Amino acid sequence: MSSEQQRSERTDCIPPIIQGGMGVGVSDWRLARAVGLCGQMGVVSGTALDSVFIRRLQRGDPGGDLRRALARFPWPAMAQRLLGAYWIEGGKAPEAPYRTAPMATVELSRAQVELLVAANFCEVFLAKEGHSAPVGVNYLEKVQLPTLPSLLGAMLAGADAILMGGGIPLAIPGILDRLERWEPVEKRLEVAGSGVHSQHLAPAELAEGGPLPTLRRPAFLAIVSSDVVAKAMLRRATGQVDGFIVENHTAGGHNAPPRRTAGGEAKGSVFGPKDVPDLAAIRALGRPFWVAGGYGTPAGLREALAAGARGVQVGTPFGCCRESGLAPHLKEALLRRGLAGEIEIITDLQASPTGYPFKLAPLPEAPAGHGPVEAARRRVCDLGYLRTVYEREDGRLGYRCPAEPVAAYMAKGGAREDTEGRRCLCNGLAAAIGLGQVRPEGVEPPMVTAGQELGFVRDLVAAAGLDYTAADVIAFLQS
Repeated sequence: MSSEQQRSERTDCIPPIIQGGMGVGVSDWRLARAVGLCGQMGVVSGTALDSVFIRRLQRGDPGGDLRRALARFPWPAMAQRLLGAYWIEGGKAPEAPYRTAPMATVELSRAQVELLVAANFCEVFLAKEGHSAPVGVNYLEKVQLPTLPSLLGAMLAGADAILMGGGIPLAIPGILDRLERWEPVEKRLEVAGSGVHSQHLAPAELAEGGPLPTLRRPAFLAIVSSDVVAKAMLRRATGQVDGFIVENHTAGGHNAPPRRTAGGEAKGSVFGPKDVPDLAAIRALGRPFWVAGGYGTPAGLREALAAGARGVQVGTPFGCCRESGLAPHLKEALLRRGLAGEIEIITDLQASPTGYPFKLAPLPEAPAGHGPVEAARRRVCDLGYLRTVYEREDGRLGYRCPAEPVAAYMAKGGAREDTEGRRCLCNGLAAAIGLGQVRPEGVEPPMVTAGQELGFVRDLVAAAGLDYTAADVIAFLQS
């Protein structure tokens, strides 16, 4: 089969509506499965899945879903090691803090690799249960250290597509090709102040001499903000780029940096006409594409199809539906304030440790028992997904994050100005799905991201109510 035929085979099964991958854990397996049951493509967020996985186990794994998935994991001894390490029968005491996953490093330990592989396997396995629609996984290029084991875990569970942005993921298509053949893989890393460093994974060694399951190479959809980036992917990627998610700057989460930066926070005004993707130029590249960022309405779907897209990727409408992982009180607050016209999504140019713009939704008052509001949250870095790898004076590698305590960051050679306005997305987003760390001052306060366009709220809630479902979103988009 030619490479063109393989590409077509991998993407022809992807339907017009893709549910966006919203992390941490907003796009969980329950949401992706609900979308799949409606015949569209559900996507799970792969960001921080190891932490989400072990915190669910420490809560006792209500319903036994993770244990059911682990029973189907191809390496039973590995599954038992993880249950023995993290599962708490009946769940931890509410006042007890969560045990944290080891922070990823360039040289991942065997235990870290096993945890990442199993967590990604379970999330995809559960998302695919009970239907035949495709399921994708969304990863961030900026979260680079967990990527190799995560991809293997997703492929073990039969992931149909890998969606990746937050940088330019040139190496991923070739890595997927090699993983399909169980060959060793290598990923070059961004390391500040040094030459080339790489991370390696020998997937066959995980089987400990047992048979190797058959793997199928998923479609690779690069998340891009412009035809320039799309062309770079096609020209320089290590393997086949099967298609694109073309994301406008109104999308939630991280956005590509604007052509001109005007500092601080803004309600979208930092972006201009040059930041709007040229869909005609994207179409001319000859790859299937879906558009995202402000297309979550029936008119948006029609506009996308008229521009030559296969369909749309939709985030925030799904993020506020019944099946999403976002805490119920936060969903309701977003929808009610959207209906009242009282919410303005902020494009914060400083919040994310990545340096990329990040959309933030103003929060309601925290429920009783939670810690201080986000603005007063103490600086701490104990999850570390957005840490930067740097080379120390002695040649060894170190890890720092501009959202960690300022003195600690500066002691690692970081500049004080890099810490200004930075926030811990790792902990804040985990808290938004009800998995906030328990600290002496209270439960970690949540942080919520959302797309800038909330025009869907009035019509969708009018048709289906505040407690609408993923099926209601799909029916609304197709109406």
